[in-house]
Amino acid sequence: MLKQSVINELKDSDLNERYLIEKSTLSKMKMNHTVSPLENPLSIRTTRRNVSRLATEINKRKNK
Repeated sequence: MLKQSVINELKDSDLNERYLIEKSTLSKMKMNHTVSPLENPLSIRTTRRNVSRLATEINKRKNK
């Protein structure tokens, strides 16, 4: 789980890269879970929340 303090320290390029990685991980996890249940389905929730945190920080920096 990414903490907000870690996200705030990331550079813009690292932030965008991390966002894309987390988003692709989320889509893979959803697909795998549809085919066969994941061992820990709560990891989907954690990843989704990380994607949201990253997206929020990206939007916050754009609006400054």
